[in-house]
Order: sequence, then structure tokens, then C-alpha cells
Amino acid sequence: MSQSAPSPAAPPARPEKESEDAFDRLVSEGRDRLARPFLPLLSVGLLGGIDVSTGVLAQLLVLGATGSHLVAGLAFSIGFVALLLARSELFTENFLVPVMAVVARDGTVAALLRLWVVTLVANLASGWVLMWLVVQGLPGLRATAVESGTHYATLPIGLESFCLAVLAGVVITLMTRMQHGTESTGVRIVPAVLFGALLAGGQLFHSVLDSLLVFAAIHSGADVGYGDWLPRLGWSALGNLTGGLVLVTAVRLLRVPHRVAEARREDG
Repeated sequence: MSQSAPSPAAPPARPEKESEDAFDRLVSEGRDRLARPFLPLLSVGLLGGIDVSTGVLAQLLVLGATGSHLVAGLAFSIGFVALLLARSELFTENFLVPVMAVVARDGTVAALLRLWVVTLVANLASGWVLMWLVVQGLPGLRATAVESGTHYATLPIGLESFCLAVLAGVVITLMTRMQHGTESTGVRIVPAVLFGALLAGGQLFHSVLDSLLVFAAIHSGADVGYGDWLPRLGWSALGNLTGGLVLVTAVRLLRVPHRVAEARREDG
């Protein structure tokens, strides 16, 4: 007589302790992020925009000096290292940690949407100010800013740009997952550098990073405006969400379905 297949939510015969520990850490941190009061949330979002802006500044400086997007991408990773060490918030870094908490019923969808909206708006607001300071304080970067920002402000909305946005979401979410696989700050810096360089050097379509480049171009007098930027912000954000949530977070959850089921039972 054949035996029935085990339930996907049943604990595996040989549990992967590392994966289960990482799941617990993600849910715990996600719960804290979702419960953060408005002003602290606004603060870390504003700081996140400032941190990424330092990376954009480094990127423009190196791109202007070398003409190499790959080398400039490596310089941009300064911004991701700052995000990590300062523990500030970037919109696209919230496609894994708080989502895990919501899946485990340690948070609500409404709280997740609040986190996404406040973080994105705060990132863009502080980034807009920092980009103004950059082009006013370093006018020699204006030509580079115009070239880089115009590229993204005029990127056709279609399959190619959507795929670039999906890849950006995958890259950022993988970086977040790798950083939460260890408690060592030194080890966490490695994916911040590698994936930051891949994101900027590969000219992927990232909702915050490329918005800051467009802001820098606008501040520098480029022949593009906010009407060009806004629809591309929505398109890139949609692609980032698709890459982060569908191709990384959802697949990641398939590795620990029993832990998800256990967390939901404990909540119930």
C-alpha cells in the first residue's frame, strides 16, 4: 500500500538550521520595522535617501573622471555600506524582511503599505535636496548628471525597462537576504559592495537610485522634467516589486514552508 506524500508544511526529516534561524531573524526584524512609529520611520527613510545620495555623489564623481559605468558602480556602493552601518531604510530593502513578518502573521498588509509609502517618499524627498546640494556645490558634475539622469528620464516604458527594473529588485532583495544570513557586520559589508556595484554598474532600473540621478539632471538644467520622471518611477517601482517579491521572497519561502505554518499557528 503506497504512503501518502508528506504535507509541504510538515517539518523536513533534516531541518536546515541556518535557513530556519534566518527565517526567525527576518520575522523578528520585520515585526519591529512594521511597528515603528511614524516619526522614527520618517527619520530612517530620510536618512536612507541621504545615504544613497552619498553613493550617487561618488558615482557621478568617478563616472565623470573615468567614463566607466562599471568603476562608477563600484564607487556607488559607498551608499549601500552607509545604509547598512547607519541602519537607515531604503524602499527596495523592504521587499524581504517586513514581508516575511506579514506572511508569518506578525504584521499586517496595511502596516507594510505604510512602511513602503513613507520610506519611498522620504527617500525621494531627502534625495532631491541632496542632489540639489551636489550640483550647486560641484558644478563640474552637471554635464555627467545631465547625461546620466536624462538616460533614465527618457528610458522607454516597455519590456526592456521593466526587465531592468525586475533585475534591480532581484539584486537588492538578494543583497538583503545575504546580509541577514549572518550576524557579522564585516561579512554584511561584502554583499553591500558587490550588489551595489552590480546595480549601478549594470545600469539597472532602480526606483530610488535612478530618481536621484533624474533629480540631479533636472537641477543641472537638463531638458527633462518631473513629468518625464513620475511615470518611470511607477514603472520601475512595479518592476522592483516584481523582482523582489516574486523571484526572491516567494521562492525563499518555499524553502521553509513548515516554519511559515508554525508561525501562523502560533499567531492563531
